[in-house]
Amino acid sequence: MNYKQLTNGERYQIKAYLKIGLSIKEIAQYLGRHPSTIGREIKRNTGLRGYRPKQANQFAVERRYAAEKAIKLTSAIKDQIKKLIRLELSPEQICDYLEKHGVVKLHHETIYRMVLTDKKQKGTLYQHLRHLHKTHRKRYGSYDRRGRIKNATSIEERPKIVDDKARIGDWEGDTIIGKDRKSAIYTLVERKTLYTIIVKLTGKNAKDLADKAIKVLKPMAEKIHTITYDNGLEFAEHEHMAEELNAKIYFAHPYSSWERGINENTNGLIRQYFPKGTDFNLVTQEQIDFVMNRLNSRPRKTRGGKQPVELFLGKAVDLLAA
Repeated sequence: MNYKQLTNGERYQIKAYLKIGLSIKEIAQYLGRHPSTIGREIKRNTGLRGYRPKQANQFAVERRYAAEKAIKLTSAIKDQIKKLIRLELSPEQICDYLEKHGVVKLHHETIYRMVLTDKKQKGTLYQHLRHLHKTHRKRYGSYDRRGRIKNATSIEERPKIVDDKARIGDWEGDTIIGKDRKSAIYTLVERKTLYTIIVKLTGKNAKDLADKAIKVLKPMAEKIHTITYDNGLEFAEHEHMAEELNAKIYFAHPYSSWERGINENTNGLIRQYFPKGTDFNLVTQEQIDFVMNRLNSRPRKTRGGKQPVELFLGKAVDLLAA
């Protein structure tokens, strides 16, 4: 017969039987257990206040948890976890990824403890954990909020299907400003898949942004139905972009960043790689591609643990491949 651990209910029965004076053998008979199991349970969990079932159950859970982790965290699995940490996945994302790929099922606290242990041993894993950053409230200059963008269509007119994230092809766009407001990158995020595009800008004007955006986006124009921007004047050439991409462009309400929350959050992730004060004039295309690949291959909990590239292009990236 396979051994079955005592349940919480059985522990409270043991307490009740002890209270009325039953022997270990009698308790074992009532519970259908071996006397040695009952004897060991009582000896292990009896203190000055007698046998305490609540404490006994907690101790049992902790022992089981420790034993489980000792078995699961083999050297090979630890190496896989370290590799995923260095890809900037969070402990939660690592757990989802490992479970999804049939490697092991872990609790994210196990990985946090592993990272803390590594840090105490002078390791560097902790440096790859994501930190929240407050993104710089950009604009290229004080003129950005002067006047209005001509012929801008309000987000209020955007079709409901965009809110529902029911299709691929609805994007949110913005810019991230570099050092001294003399450089910038253009970011786009697809709402349904979280697929991210980053474009390096060589100038600060609307025409440069429109030209660069069209060049990058036109090859995938069939997957661009709408784009939603804020009211920065760098998007003043929106009509030209809309015509070239055969897309509808909408504008959020002023000072309403939550209306483009997906893009705002993604910009925060990008700031992990390009922190405030970065001079984007010195950033190479290879560096930008590296960040795009990192974000697009990162499993997202809000998307069922799937990668943006998997959802957008239909092909997942094996993060544990050499």
